[in-house]
Amino acid sequence: MTFHLLNIAIVVVLSLIGIGLYGLMIARNLIKVVVGLQIATKGAILAFVLAGRLASQVDVGQSLALTVIVADTIVAVVALALAVQVRQKFGTLNIEALKTLRR
Repeated sequence: MTFHLLNIAIVVVLSLIGIGLYGLMIARNLIKVVVGLQIATKGAILAFVLAGRLASQVDVGQSLALTVIVADTIVAVVALALAVQVRQKFGTLNIEALKTLRR
């Protein structure tokens, strides 16, 4: 049984997206939620590059991947800055504990 590069890449993409979504579902900590989102996004980036290669338009796939990387970095920085502010203000990063806060 031989594995082609395409099959391996599809398995890696699906694995990254699956691990990221699983991390998003079970995480109770804001920082772990950001990490799960980052893992799922890396799978999407790899999927863009793979789709560009399969369509013989590597340039388009790479430019889409670069756009997602830039947007993902901005989201991660803002989310982590928010997590730092929440930790300083409320003393916890637990999502369940933050749900009970009312102001």
